[in-house]
Amino acid sequence: MRYEVVDPDRFIVGTVGAPGERAFYVQAKKDRQVFSVAIEKDQVRAIVSRLEIIIAGVKRANPFELLEPMPIDDEALDSPVDSLFVTGAISISWDDQMKIVNFEFYEATSQEGQDDTEVLALSISLGSAQSFVNRSKAVVNAGRLPCPFCSIPIDPRGHLCPRANGYKR
Repeated sequence: MRYEVVDPDRFIVGTVGAPGERAFYVQAKKDRQVFSVAIEKDQVRAIVSRLEIIIAGVKRANPFELLEPMPIDDEALDSPVDSLFVTGAISISWDDQMKIVNFEFYEATSQEGQDDTEVLALSISLGSAQSFVNRSKAVVNAGRLPCPFCSIPIDPRGHLCPRANGYKR
């Protein structure tokens, strides 16, 4: 099954759950249809990193081409959050002719050689990509604070810091 969304009304990363137990989702909305896929926090970081490279490259190649300003989207995910699938591989590309960023989120498959994987394909503007980057950074950084000594996220129930030889701080 392939879901295709061109120029979605909304394209965001959001979470469900408390810090330390959050589940991450990418969600696209077009008209009244909502498409959600489960994703890992590290995958969100990788998407942000790649989008920043693409945006910087486009700005360098076309310094006079301005990003259209996008409104800040700080609303929650659209409910109910029903994931189509868990994301495995992700493809991101810039189409210089159409001036859009293309994404493909592929379902994580447990069986090798399985042909019936699901795909969510999206096409967004460069301004939407910048908006996605800004929101994604805020969502990822909204988790647990890192320990100032070991940089491991501090669990609200206590933190056994390896730099303190296992003593709680």
